[in-house]
Amino acid sequence: MSTEALDENEILDDAELKMDAAVDHVRGEFGKIRTGRANPQLITDLKVDYYGAPTPLQQLAGVSVPEPRMLVVSPYDRSAMRDIERAISTSDLGLTPNNDGQVIRVVFPELTEERRKQFVRLARERAEEGRVAIRNVRRSARTAVGKLADSGDIPDDEAQRAEVRLQELTDRYVAQVDQVLANKERELLEV
Repeated sequence: MSTEALDENEILDDAELKMDAAVDHVRGEFGKIRTGRANPQLITDLKVDYYGAPTPLQQLAGVSVPEPRMLVVSPYDRSAMRDIERAISTSDLGLTPNNDGQVIRVVFPELTEERRKQFVRLARERAEEGRVAIRNVRRSARTAVGKLADSGDIPDDEAQRAEVRLQELTDRYVAQVDQVLANKERELLEV
């Protein structure tokens, strides 16, 4: 992004979009952290070795949730069933698939207290990565605004107002990450 062509409002708008994307990314990462309930998002991105090429599961099969603690994977191509089953069982999700020749059933066992705590730690790590991403966006936007002020393209008071707005944006998006984390922790620790 060339700062010469941008004003401080465009820089702030761009920063806001990037911060929003960081929060969305954290939400997506949280969707991949297993709770006691079945969630198709946990396995749809798994890579399946399909004819020698790593292929996302969602391209090879439909995934449904017939019961709160069960996923049913319906392969589009029956010859991929073993590969899909292998990808699910070798993932770090701790799931055991059952193949009946037509579909693959994945039952979610109850999480132990220790496993719940491991998932909470993982969620906290993902949230911190999101916060760091937001702060990195703030730093690059602050640098861009500083360059505009140094070159005389905007007055110093406008640069200061832009930095205040930037900090408000940062605080708002970090709070969103914290709220998403609190919700995920509550969901993980609920028995």
